[in-house]
Amino acid sequence: MAISVRAIEPEDLAAVTRVLTASWGGATVVALGRGELIDAAGLPGYLAFDGGELAGVVTYAREDDTVEIITIDAVIPGRGVGKALLDAVRAAAAEDGVARLRLVTTNDNTHALRFYQRYGFDLVALHRHGVDAARRLKPGIPLESDGIPIKHELELELLL
Repeated sequence: MAISVRAIEPEDLAAVTRVLTASWGGATVVALGRGELIDAAGLPGYLAFDGGELAGVVTYAREDDTVEIITIDAVIPGRGVGKALLDAVRAAAAEDGVARLRLVTTNDNTHALRFYQRYGFDLVALHRHGVDAARRLKPGIPLESDGIPIKHELELELLL
């Protein structure tokens, strides 16, 4: 079955919070590029569905001519959920006249880094030891993932 996407609505708060909690340890996340804590469940975004099953969530924030992806989670991996979610954000941003999409990930997130670059994002900055500041805001951020120390922030952008 094809992946369908729709905008997050107020009645989706429980489902969005459930996905964010499973992936991020709660709805409050560190917006890496901003260096601040954000309640991602309160942000605009999109839900993806595989049939009637929730397959993914993306949240974002707009600042001037940039839309920053704050969270993206494919609950059902390998089905095109991430691409469908990014397509929805990209279309909305382009319709609003936004110049670029931006996101920040960490050095350990190699699977996502490959996905973002294949989608068309360009790596534009490395913030050495950037995760140290994030841990001061949210101490529960793990020290490593899959044997890779989580230390650095990687900033990517997609010009529209």
